[in-house]
Amino acid sequence: MVNATRAYNRVVLRLRAQAELMASSQNLSNSNLAHPTGYVASPRSLPSNSRSVSRAPSPSSSFTHGRSVAHGYGSQNGHDGPGPSNPNVYMNSLTGFRSPLFRTGRAPLLRVFIPSPEGDWLSDASVLECEAELRRAGLLPDKDKRGSENKGINLLRLGDVVWDMAVGDDGNAGRMVWDGSYLIDLDYTYSPIGDLPKYIPGFAFPPSYFHRIIRTASSNPVIRLDIRPWGTQVASNLQLLQERARTETPQGSYHNVVRWVHRSSFNIRPPTVRPQSRTRTSVESHSPVQSRIPIPNTTLFVDPGWYGKVVVETEGTNEALADLQDRCGPRVFPPRAGGRVPNMNTPNDKEKEEAKMVWRIMRERSRPGEIWIRVVNSKEKLM
Repeated sequence: MVNATRAYNRVVLRLRAQAELMASSQNLSNSNLAHPTGYVASPRSLPSNSRSVSRAPSPSSSFTHGRSVAHGYGSQNGHDGPGPSNPNVYMNSLTGFRSPLFRTGRAPLLRVFIPSPEGDWLSDASVLECEAELRRAGLLPDKDKRGSENKGINLLRLGDVVWDMAVGDDGNAGRMVWDGSYLIDLDYTYSPIGDLPKYIPGFAFPPSYFHRIIRTASSNPVIRLDIRPWGTQVASNLQLLQERARTETPQGSYHNVVRWVHRSSFNIRPPTVRPQSRTRTSVESHSPVQSRIPIPNTTLFVDPGWYGKVVVETEGTNEALADLQDRCGPRVFPPRAGGRVPNMNTPNDKEKEEAKMVWRIMRERSRPGEIWIRVVNSKEKLM
């Protein structure tokens, strides 16, 4: 079984490298077709200052009323269909890459076989043994006697999911996430079967990156997001709306209820920089270059899968509004009476700051170019 998992991991990582190579080759060929070598544009053919929008604008009705918008991550029968509504399958069709073991834009699920004496729960010793197995398999560089890593190839990336098959396949049992240095167990604060650890920033990956890889207790997975760079947009677009929702009672009957919600939105667009070039007749000198958006307090950048509109929603109470205002950062909203600046050196204040990063992706309303997220408050904590 150990040899089988090692061979499986090598195949999955080779498929990922193949998919990335095919995608880069496709992008290079498209750029060569658009701007062939030696091509010099005439002044009339140079692009104007107005740029066409690359993404179709979302209808305003999806933001104003309370009905759910069908998302584009899959068809109604539960199977993914090709086309622009499914970005992962659409990208696979463009590059010609198809594999049942790895999908472009999704996290790879690597496997190890380490029997755990703790049963379904992995102890610290079992997690360390899983890391040692990855080193023996050649996915991580070996360590010397001092504990420092020797020179070698690190084939794992931030966000790769590792599953200990010896634990079982019940929920997320045996699943761990690689944070760039160590394997980390899932977080069970808001879900009985586990969610992504708090050390994994959600903006660094596409919204559907862990879909069906990290299983969720509900259709809306928990994610950690820092929206402070867009707090000004959230403040300017904030509205108090009345929404009709259909809820199910414990007896199985349905009722239409009316509730108040605070709803806002912000747009994530990469900053464009026009390079300065001496050759004014070349097309490359006039085409803007998109730079990446850094994620606060990290060395990572926002994934392009988040580019577009992000709709933010919370309850219509004053407490929920105050929580949303705190998540937007200081000095975005007028100061409230009794408010104070948290001290990050205090453990309680540090936990409160970490709780402000917790959201849920509303899959039933999300679609490519328009992602809906909802505030997760302290009432949803399980531990």
